[in-house]
Amino acid sequence: MSDAIKHECGISVIRLLKPLEYYKKKYGTAFYGVNKMYLMMEKQHNRGQDGAGFASIKLDMEAGERYMSRVRSVDQKPIQDIFAQINRRINSAIVEHPEYAEDVALQKKNIPYIGEVLLGHVRYGTFGKNSIESVHPFLRQNNWMHRNLIVAGNFNMTNVHELFDNLVQLGQHPKEMADTVTVMEKIGHFLDDEVAKLYKQIKKEGHTKMQASPLIAERLKVHKILRRAAKNWDGGYAMAGLLGHGDAFVLRDPSGIRPTYYYKDDEVVVVASERPAIQTVFNVGYEKIQELDPGHAIIIKKNGEAAIKEILEPRERKACSFERIYFSRGSDKEIYQERKELGKLIFPKILSAIDGNIKKTVFSYIPNTAETSFFGMVKEAQNYLNKKKEEQILALGPKITSEQLHEILEVRPRIEKVAIKDAKLRTFITQDSSRDDLVAHVYDISYGSVDKGDNLVIIDDSIVRGTTLKKSILRILDRLSPKKIIVVSSAPQIRYPDCYGIDMAKLEDFIAFRAALALHEDRDTLHTVKEIYDKCLEQVHTRDREVVNFVKGFYAPFTAEEISQKIGELLSPEGIRAEVQIIYQTIENLHQACPKNLGDWYFTGNYPTPGGNRVVNRAFINFYEGKNQRAY
Repeated sequence: MSDAIKHECGISVIRLLKPLEYYKKKYGTAFYGVNKMYLMMEKQHNRGQDGAGFASIKLDMEAGERYMSRVRSVDQKPIQDIFAQINRRINSAIVEHPEYAEDVALQKKNIPYIGEVLLGHVRYGTFGKNSIESVHPFLRQNNWMHRNLIVAGNFNMTNVHELFDNLVQLGQHPKEMADTVTVMEKIGHFLDDEVAKLYKQIKKEGHTKMQASPLIAERLKVHKILRRAAKNWDGGYAMAGLLGHGDAFVLRDPSGIRPTYYYKDDEVVVVASERPAIQTVFNVGYEKIQELDPGHAIIIKKNGEAAIKEILEPRERKACSFERIYFSRGSDKEIYQERKELGKLIFPKILSAIDGNIKKTVFSYIPNTAETSFFGMVKEAQNYLNKKKEEQILALGPKITSEQLHEILEVRPRIEKVAIKDAKLRTFITQDSSRDDLVAHVYDISYGSVDKGDNLVIIDDSIVRGTTLKKSILRILDRLSPKKIIVVSSAPQIRYPDCYGIDMAKLEDFIAFRAALALHEDRDTLHTVKEIYDKCLEQVHTRDREVVNFVKGFYAPFTAEEISQKIGELLSPEGIRAEVQIIYQTIENLHQACPKNLGDWYFTGNYPTPGGNRVVNRAFINFYEGKNQRAY
């Protein structure tokens, strides 16, 4: 994606099912879990650059012995910083106490972070300050072991105000109105309630206070707590949590918006946001890793038993298609094929844009994440040429000469690495006064890769804002003197804000929205904009389930092709010599390429939860009133 946007967080839970001595004997270290968590977080580094956090719980510790540890970082390389801190603590402890080196029991008792239950998180902040206080995991502490709660998630809630008010009505006094705080306190409230009920019941059975503690751990129904806590959540989430005594859970939202995968054998249970991370780190086959069903939680009890429980009734599956297009690592078997399919399916539009003249067309891609869809596009170009060659050869028949045959077979798609991103420059692009000039130099070109008068086709994952295209990419591509520059988006037009985790909150940021607004101006239909604003205002106090997405009416008068054409006009820099054309994927092709991930609300406005409609209407109100603020 040439337009940098912040997006998904990543989670990882590792539950070691054997004593630490087992891993020391088999793998040579009691730090097996810590090492695996480092790899899990690095393999999901693509999901977070703003910060990272790690937490662990040690099982069966004596009173007074530390059993929970947490470390977080907002360093420029947060994952490396976290594990550097952990390693320093481990190494310093062993240097001071050489007897710890081979004694696993002493290591567990005296060295932090070495536990059987581990939670890792990599963060992309969708809003708020990038401070250490914003970094997961979050900790809710209590002297009762069972009431300690550690939470981390890949999520965004659309109804934070409602959840906050619910906590206030319960008699709580939340420290801030943030979805992370409200979610954790909601779980914590029902955890406290369940522990108190169990304690009372166990006391009635005649057990002592000391005997109650292990019985509470054994009888605690985590799925029951989650059902009560998550009842009113509206959003997309993969929510992970650890309880102080050793239970762990990961809950996925009922629409399956956020991805969650798990694997279990006799040594470990592992849950993560991405399947390839589990495959690589634990060296297991694709078929052994399961996807957690929407509305379900995987719950791992202190005794190591893992079960899948339905927490919320699943809705129509609307797994995020942007995961497949861009956010998730392309090394996943399914995602790799889907991205190739996206490139393949958009080729007919490309062929039309170049008038079928492949001989005078150069194919390339920007940025590197678009490489897989580029492969699909080029393969389809090859298939097209093979059919043309077959037709030409059959038409000439047995009289074909070797020169003619050679000329026919010589035609193939021309592939070049046209644009190269200079990543070093990104760090310095901060101040608006100098931003434009710096942005123009983020990419460089391969001079001589395009002949004068050629068509140049560049495929991108998606075109969100178009800023980098206009200020940098199109300007430098024009230096190659192509006749026509065709920028291809393997995703459809992004028209609506995402409110489930991706940092796409303001309508006016989207080039598709600005293009539709320009079309309204061209056609003297700006009164429609005012009418939509009035309708949105009327729904401000309507109950969520009755809210309608009126912003769809903003785009309704125009075809996708008309908006694409206007986008091409808006993104063409002043003085550019080449003709610029923008091509977007169709919704139908997106669903064909990604049949299991049909979440498309940022393209279609079809939000999977009621809160989405409220958010998009609020975004339109903010736009119309000139308020530069988020809609959620």
